[in-house]
Amino acid sequence: MKLIGDFSDSESEYSFISASHQGSENSFISSGTPSSADRCSFTYDLPDSARTSRMSTSSEQSIGSHRLGIKFTDLGFLNNSSTVSEDSGRTSCSYSSQSLDDVEAQMRRLRLELKQTMDMYSSACKEALTARQEATELKNLRSEEERRMEELKMTEETAMSMVANERAKVKTAMEAAEAANRLAEAEAKRRLNAEMKVLKESDSSSGQSIVRYRKYTVHEIEEGTDNFAESRKVGEGGYGPVFRGHLDHTSVAVKVLRPDAAQGRSQFHKEVEVLSCIRHPNMVLLLGACPEYGILVYEYMARGSLDDRLFRRGNTPPISWQLRFRIAAEIATGLLFLHQTKPEPIVHRDLKPGNVLLDQNYVSKISDVGLARLVPAVAENVTHYRVTSAAGTFCYIDPEYQQTGMLGVKSDVYSLGIMLLQLLTAKQPMGLAYYVEQAIEEGKFKDMLDPEVPDWPLEEALSLAKLSLQCAELRRKDRPDLGKEVMPELNRLREMGEESLESVFFAGHGRMTHASQVSYTSEGRSAPSISNPGSSISNS
Repeated sequence: MKLIGDFSDSESEYSFISASHQGSENSFISSGTPSSADRCSFTYDLPDSARTSRMSTSSEQSIGSHRLGIKFTDLGFLNNSSTVSEDSGRTSCSYSSQSLDDVEAQMRRLRLELKQTMDMYSSACKEALTARQEATELKNLRSEEERRMEELKMTEETAMSMVANERAKVKTAMEAAEAANRLAEAEAKRRLNAEMKVLKESDSSSGQSIVRYRKYTVHEIEEGTDNFAESRKVGEGGYGPVFRGHLDHTSVAVKVLRPDAAQGRSQFHKEVEVLSCIRHPNMVLLLGACPEYGILVYEYMARGSLDDRLFRRGNTPPISWQLRFRIAAEIATGLLFLHQTKPEPIVHRDLKPGNVLLDQNYVSKISDVGLARLVPAVAENVTHYRVTSAAGTFCYIDPEYQQTGMLGVKSDVYSLGIMLLQLLTAKQPMGLAYYVEQAIEEGKFKDMLDPEVPDWPLEEALSLAKLSLQCAELRRKDRPDLGKEVMPELNRLREMGEESLESVFFAGHGRMTHASQVSYTSEGRSAPSISNPGSSISNS
């Protein structure tokens, strides 16, 4: 607001005229003589109608103000005789328009600078706050990283400790294994020396003991097999090839121990030891051996293995059900002979159709007794012997023996059960017991029988199948006793088959007999006895 004041002598009054300029400086103009003594000027500042008034004058006096005019009295710096008036000598105090513009421009500039300063201050505060937050976050991250590094360090130390412990354990295990290997090597050497000693003693005492087999030279065997010609090879045995040969004007089977067989040599000595003491119509007869080269000489079985005949390899004719019943009884008879051997029973461990051979008249004989183990004779319910590895063929191995290594005479009963099912069905052994059991439950057992045999007696075949399933029970205690339960039923079926053959082929000529058949009954029979490898066998 701009104010213009008038001074008069009589009233000493100043009148102000308001100019509508908000926020500008006010001026007071005095008219009069242009005397420096009579001139005074002042400024009254009213910025924005709310600011504090400021006044600047050339004198140092106070000025009173009124609403429409301002009277100034008692001015010390004026003479008593001078009077301010509009006509005679009014003094006008004013600020030039240029000065006001400069002041306004300066005020705007200052406001702008203040605003910029406040903006910069606000921005600086925000940046400082952001920086402080970032510093806090960085500090937290650093603390977290330090914690993680500490955890990683502890984990690494734990892992290193575990590695050190494992290395120590491995070192200990390796040392123990080396010690065990050394002990095993020493034991093997000791056993080899003992076996060689026994062989030497056996040779030296041949005049005092009965030798159950003939010793052949390798030259005799080479001559009898045309130097082991490939055309003479008839198959593979448990631990080596088998050749057909002629020795002493007799057809023989020559089994040669493989040089690379890890257990071959011990199996050879075992088979010689056992077979040299055994004589039975349903056991393959050992005729001789060449111990220096690991060669066994057996009687020749013209029909080959039961496995070949069941599956008709070489387009051979199928086996009749009468012969199958007889073969089943003969296998069980030979097996029972092994189990009743004294002073300790013999467990075959690898009974299967491939180890049952047939002669020209389809008389069956058990071979490959080299895997047998002499089992200590104890009560039947605890007749077990622990061995280090499960020998035999997978589908025929007793499940309990396979899991625990506990061997018993009923381990062979399981194998016999699978073989009897194959005699009925001529099918592979894998899962055979399950399929036959399902067929019986569903009333479809007839479909499981070998279709190459058209005239099966269904009632007797079903009876044999149920007996076979009992023999093939998974638990040893659930299997029947071979001598008391299995043999009577198999002998009944064999007699029934022989009567059928007799009625067909020998009607009116009496009962058919065969010199190779041996009838085993539970009454009036004592067990065979083996006292030592050179002793005779009694079966009275």
